[in-house]
Amino acid sequence: MNSRNLVNFLWKTFIIGGIAGLVVSFFVKPQDYATYLSPFDFIEVVGLILFFVGLGLTFSVVSMTGFFAYLFIHRMGLNMFRSFWPTVQVLVIAFVLFDLVYFPYRAADGTVAIYWYILGAAGLLAFGWVVAKRKAKETNPKAFVPALFFMVVITTVEWVPGLQVQGSDYAWLMIVPLLACNTYQLLTLHRITKKAERKQTEGKKTSKLSKNAKASKA
Repeated sequence: MNSRNLVNFLWKTFIIGGIAGLVVSFFVKPQDYATYLSPFDFIEVVGLILFFVGLGLTFSVVSMTGFFAYLFIHRMGLNMFRSFWPTVQVLVIAFVLFDLVYFPYRAADGTVAIYWYILGAAGLLAFGWVVAKRKAKETNPKAFVPALFFMVVITTVEWVPGLQVQGSDYAWLMIVPLLACNTYQLLTLHRITKKAERKQTEGKKTSKLSKNAKASKA
C-alpha cells in the first residue's frame, strides 16, 4: 500500500466514524435535539450536530489505533504461538465475552437483569461473526478466526471507556462508530492491497512488453 492509498483509507475511516456518531445520536439523544427544536434554535442545533460528529471522529481515531495495534498483535501471535494462535484467539474471544456479561452485571449490583448483558455480548458476537464470514469469503477461510478476534476482542478493548460510564447512552454513542469503522477497515484493507498488487503486476507486464518491443526493433 502506497502513502496515497493509506491516507485515503484513514480519511474514509475518519469520515465513517463522524457520520456514524451523528446518526446514532438521533436515536440515543433525541431529547437533546428536541430541546432546541421547539422553539427552534439554529445555533444550538448546529453546535449539537458538530459535537456528536466530533465525538464520532474521536472514536474513529480510537478505532484506527486499535486496528493497527491488532495488525501488530496478530503478527506477534503468529510468531509466538505459531499453529496454536487460532486456538489462543478463540480462548481469548470466549474470555472477553464472559467478561462483557459478568463484570458489568456485578457493577450494576442487580439493578439491570443479566439477560441484557447476555444479549449485548451475543449481539457483538453475531455482528463480528457476520463480518468475519465476509472477510473469510473474500480472502481465505483461515482469516475467519483473526477477523472474529478483531471484531470482538479489539472492539471490546476500544469500548472500555464507554462501558465504564454510568448509563447506556455513552456506550451506544461509542460502540456504533467503533463497529462501523472496524468493519470498514477489516473489509477494505485486503481490497486495497489486492488492487495495488494488481496495478503493480500490470505495470511490470507493460514494462516487459515495452522492453521486448524495443529489443525487437533493434
